[in-house]
Amino acid sequence: MTLTFTPEEVESARAIVRATVPPTPQYAWPLLRERLGITVWVKHENHTPAGAFKVRGGLTYFDALVRNEPNVAGVISATRGNHGQSVGWAARRYGIPATIVVPHGNSVEKNAAMRALGVTLLEHGDEFQSAREHAIALAAERGLHMVPSYHRELVRGVMTYWLEFFESFAPGDEPDVVYVPIGLGSGFCAAAAARAFTSAHSKLIGVVSAHATSFLDSYRAGRVIAAPVSTRLADGMACRIAEDEALQVILREAEDIVAVSDDEVAEAMRVLFADTHNVAEGAGAAALAAAMQQRERLQGRSAGVALTGGNVDSDVFARVLTNLK
Repeated sequence: MTLTFTPEEVESARAIVRATVPPTPQYAWPLLRERLGITVWVKHENHTPAGAFKVRGGLTYFDALVRNEPNVAGVISATRGNHGQSVGWAARRYGIPATIVVPHGNSVEKNAAMRALGVTLLEHGDEFQSAREHAIALAAERGLHMVPSYHRELVRGVMTYWLEFFESFAPGDEPDVVYVPIGLGSGFCAAAAARAFTSAHSKLIGVVSAHATSFLDSYRAGRVIAAPVSTRLADGMACRIAEDEALQVILREAEDIVAVSDDEVAEAMRVLFADTHNVAEGAGAAALAAAMQQRERLQGRSAGVALTGGNVDSDVFARVLTNLK
């Protein structure tokens, strides 16, 4: 299965997203080149107005929603943070009330950011899947539209940042390998769709947390396999049950999937701050963590990584920078 979009769908997505989100920068940082021994292009989705790539998908999703359901009374969704901010941004833009369910113990600062966007925030359960199931139940009970974490319209918006990435290179000059973090799959599927649309030749490698391996296990098995979640740092990849629709795309389009530990993610967060002075949340640093893990096999090649978000709590980032457990 391959997600494809028509030129009209792509240009519409660009227009919708650019009304709120300007193109984000990407750089081949010299210090990263020295550290890894190769050219590493970093796409800075931490520079969006919401601090992460997800805001793009919310904008296209809500554009379609108001056209298809003009009388929608309100929306609800579940998140660990960045998807919720995406919903909050888009709901505010279209004047639609939004409720977001998060698990207990969720990022304090992501919760604050969502409340600042005007959403009603509810806490339920101790991990994402519990929050998601509660949101689905509330949607049925209250007559709200449930915004999923994976959907074709979300992918269409997210694809705009990968179009920016691939179209910045002359044909044939794009990086040999691109590392893409996988939470529930919209980011990877968007990269695959953009690669197809631009005829780029980069190999795509998915990245999961070593402490949340559902997509890795499912990729190896060829079917959805649930896996426990114990990551302390990469909450954006804390997926217990892989999305089957996304998995089908990943099975076809991924060169491989690799797992990175919390310790490797923390080191990548420190490296990004030292070498680029950019703040990355755990999932946001996962792509670089994978490139660092595979640096030996990358010699003589070039790589691209997505810094997918910088929304990390201050106390967490302080502990990471000082290398405290």
